[in-house]
Amino acid sequence: MLNPIVTLTTDFGLKDPYVAEMKAVILSINSNAVIVDITHEIEKFNVQMGAYVLASASPYFPKGTIHVVVVDPGVGTRRRPILIQTKRGFYIGPDNGVLVLAAKNQGIEHIYEIKNRKFMMPKISNTFHGRDVFAPAAAHLTKGTQPSEFGPEIREIVIPKFAKVVQRDGAFFGEVLHVDDFGNVITNFREKELKALRIRDMVSLEIKGANLKLKLCKAYAEVGAQKPLAIIGSHNFLEISINQGNAAKTFKIEVGDEVKLYRS
Repeated sequence: MLNPIVTLTTDFGLKDPYVAEMKAVILSINSNAVIVDITHEIEKFNVQMGAYVLASASPYFPKGTIHVVVVDPGVGTRRRPILIQTKRGFYIGPDNGVLVLAAKNQGIEHIYEIKNRKFMMPKISNTFHGRDVFAPAAAHLTKGTQPSEFGPEIREIVIPKFAKVVQRDGAFFGEVLHVDDFGNVITNFREKELKALRIRDMVSLEIKGANLKLKLCKAYAEVGAQKPLAIIGSHNFLEISINQGNAAKTFKIEVGDEVKLYRS
């Protein structure tokens, strides 16, 4: 690869040497690798937040980018290290659902379990696969190693609840994927669900037993200040918002709450 890009997304923070160790391993294998930090401030052990941030940022990187994600509360257990090859790039990390949202958006082509010790550090810590398994795999991938060389191809991986939207009885059922710093409530619905229900002007949602009927806007300011709205946000998820206000606090909505989308 020409000027290969490797992104890093972790819950490590920056006080400790963990991020630097991962970068050191990558650069020791390929000193020409370009390393980009997406973030190291994912909430500790929050797989769902890591998945959302990765799915939001990854579409804007060049084709062939390698994304390494370490939000891994199951490190050292029987959970598998995996490499997902999509139509646009590669995703490396634990098989706990953190890669799924981003990879599905780009069209999954192949999934491999990382098992070939040739492409790992000589000594593998039970508590730091980010350094000893994921970082070297990414580095070797930048040098032209074929994805199939890392291990056997697999068919089934963990698909977490937050990555699923279910259609039932003429409605779609999903959940709150993320709440951003503005208090926007980001669901896992996309525009395709709105189109399937032929929703154009008003969005009907049921959440925590309450029914919300919201104007579907293209900009927050299409309604007055402190007025609620629905919008397809900048990362292509349906959001419940309040113009210049905090929807999550107003409606007492939290990450993980079930949301029903229906046509009224």
